[in-house]
This record gives sequence, C-alpha cells and structure tokens, in this order.
Amino acid sequence: MPKMGGRELVEKLREVCKDFKVIYMSGYTDNATIHHGVLDKGIDLIQKPFSMESLLKKIRHVLDEN
Repeated sequence: MPKMGGRELVEKLREVCKDFKVIYMSGYTDNATIHHGVLDKGIDLIQKPFSMESLLKKIRHVLDEN
C-alpha cells in the first residue's frame, strides 16, 4: 500500500473499532511484524503462497481466539 503499511492501517482502524480481527498476509515479513523470527504478540500472519485449506484454518483459528 502506498504511504502506509498494514500494521499502520490496523492501528488507525482500531481507533474506530478496537475489537475486529486481523490476519496479515505477506510474501515477506518486515520488522513491523516480525523480529528475529518471532511474531509480535497478537499478530496472526499467513505466508504466501498458501492453500485454501490453510487460509480457512487460519481464519477459524483467529475467529476462535478470545
């Protein structure tokens, strides 16, 4: 996205609605999401390429989280 990353967008959207769920999707990970191979707390990420089954499992996992 020009001028803004996904994490920045989520922070702005959460100012309006704090409780929505997010799955980051990427072919790479940047320092805003991952540090030394460890995801920041509360970050759900699916790496490209992924299968429809993997996407559905990730969505189910995120929806089932408290």
